[in-house]
Amino acid sequence: MLAGVVVGVVALPLAIAFAIASGLPPERGLYTAVFAGFLISVFSGSRVQIGGPTGAFIVLVYRIVQDHGYEGLAVATVMAGLLLVALGFARIGSVIKFVPYPVTVGFTSGIALIIAASQVRDFFGLEMSSVPADFLGKWAAFARAADTVNPSAVAIAVASLGIILLWPRVTHRVPGSLVAILVTTVAVRLLELPVDTIGSRFGAVPAGLPRPHLPLVDPGTVRDLVQPAFAIAMLGAIESLLSAVVADGMTGRRHRSNMELVAQGIANLLSPIFGGIPATGAIARTATNIKNGGRTPIAGLVHAGTLLLILMSVGPWAAQIPMATLSAVLLVVAYNMSEWRHFQRLFRAPRSDVLVLLSTFALTVLVDLTVAIEIGMVLASFLFMRRMSGLAEVGHLTHTLGIDEEEDDEESSGRTRTVPPGVEVFEISGPFFFGAADKFKSALHQVERPPAVLILRMRRVETIDATGVRALEQVFEKAHREHSALILSGVHPRTRRILERAGLIHRIGEDRIRDDLDQALVTASEILAERRSIPGIETPRE
Repeated sequence: MLAGVVVGVVALPLAIAFAIASGLPPERGLYTAVFAGFLISVFSGSRVQIGGPTGAFIVLVYRIVQDHGYEGLAVATVMAGLLLVALGFARIGSVIKFVPYPVTVGFTSGIALIIAASQVRDFFGLEMSSVPADFLGKWAAFARAADTVNPSAVAIAVASLGIILLWPRVTHRVPGSLVAILVTTVAVRLLELPVDTIGSRFGAVPAGLPRPHLPLVDPGTVRDLVQPAFAIAMLGAIESLLSAVVADGMTGRRHRSNMELVAQGIANLLSPIFGGIPATGAIARTATNIKNGGRTPIAGLVHAGTLLLILMSVGPWAAQIPMATLSAVLLVVAYNMSEWRHFQRLFRAPRSDVLVLLSTFALTVLVDLTVAIEIGMVLASFLFMRRMSGLAEVGHLTHTLGIDEEEDDEESSGRTRTVPPGVEVFEISGPFFFGAADKFKSALHQVERPPAVLILRMRRVETIDATGVRALEQVFEKAHREHSALILSGVHPRTRRILERAGLIHRIGEDRIRDDLDQALVTASEILAERRSIPGIETPRE
C-alpha cells in the first residue's frame, strides 16, 4: 500500500504533463492514470506492472488529435484495445518480443527528440497561438517567435529543472517533479509572475470523474484511423512487455506476456469511455513501485486510488501549475527516454543495424511514428533475410567427393567415394527459405546436360519454408520431364515432416529418400544398372 501511494504521487505530474503535451486538457491524463491504471493492475500478466499514460504516446496522440479531435482519438484507442485483446488471445505476446532492438531504440529516441522540441515554447514562454505538428515546422515557428522570450518563464523552467535534477540527493521517497511543481506554483502565485499556467491555457481542472461516454463512430473516420490504431496497439504492446521484462529482472518473477496484452487491451477499450487516452505499462513507475516494496497488484490499485483522491480533493489547484514547470518535467522525461547511450553504442553494430536505427529515427522525427515503425520493421526483416540467405549455401560436390573429406555427423571421416558417371551431387546447407531458393536454382544450372540421377544432400537443412518446398517441387518436375531420377540424402527430421505434409516425399518416393550419402550413391548405382538393362535408354558410361 505504501508503494502504491508513492507511485501515485510520482504519477500525478506525469499524467498531467503527458496529456498537455498530447494537445489535450490535463484531466485526460488523470482519468487515464486512474481508470487504465486500475484495470491494468487487475488484469496484468505482471504482478507489479503500473500502467497509465506514457511519454511514448505523446507524438502519436498529438497527431491524431490534430487530425481527428478527441473523438477520433477515442475511436482509435478502442480499436487498438480490441486489437491488443485479439493479439493476447492469439498468443502473439512472445512474438512481439522479436521487434528488432535498433527499431525500438530508433523510434524511442525519435519520440524523445520530438517531446523535447515540443517543450521549447513553454520553457522560454514564447508567445505563439499554436505550435506546428511537424518537427521542422516547429523550429521555424520558434525562430519567428524568438523575440518574445519571457524571462520569468525561463527562470521558472530553469529552477524546476534544477530541483528535479538535484532533489534525488535529498531523498528518493518524494519525486523531484512534484517538489518542483509545489515550489514553483507557490512562487508564481506569491510573486505574481507573468507566466502561463494550466488554468490560463486550459481553464479549470474538474474536481471529479466524468460521466461514461461512448465515442461516436463514423465509418469513414474508422477507415482513416486503422493505421493510427495499429500504431497505438503496437506501441502499447512493445512498451508494456518491455516494462514487464524490466520488472522480471528486478523481482525474479516471470510475467505472462499474452495476459499482459489482454490487460492492455481491456484498459484501452474502457479508458476512452471515461475520458481517457491510450495507456500502457510505464517502466519508470513500475520500477518505482518495486523499489518501494510493491510485490502484488495491490500496489497498482492503491496507485489508482491515490490519484483519484488527489483529483477529487485538490484538482482545482492544478490549474495554478506553471506551464514552464511542466516543460521542465517533460524535458527530463525526454532525456530519460532518449537512450542516447544505447543509440551511440549501436553505431558499433553491423552497418545494416545502423541503417535500421537511423531510418527509424529519421522517419519518426521527420515523417510519422506509424510509418517509422512499419518501415523499420520491413527494413529490418529484409536485412535479416539477406543475412540468412548468406548462411544458406549450395555446393556442387560431384567432383570433390573423390577427395577425402572431414565428416562431422552421419558419415565417418576420411572416406573416399566414387560418383558414377551420369550422377550429379549437390549439397544444400543452412535454412532453405525463400531468400536461398534463387541461390539453389542458380547452382543447379552449373550442370550442362540433364543427369541420369540427381542427388540432393540435405543433412544441414534444419528448416524449410513454402518457397523452399516449391523449389524442390520444381526440381522434381524438371527431373521427371528430363527422365532424371531425384534422390534426397540425409533429410533432417523436421524438414522431412514439412516435406511429408506438402506431399513431396510421396511424389519423389520413399525409396528415393536415403539416410546418408553412401546409401544415396548405392541407390543411384542401382538406378543406373536398371536403366542399362532397358533397351533404348542411353546411360552414361565410363
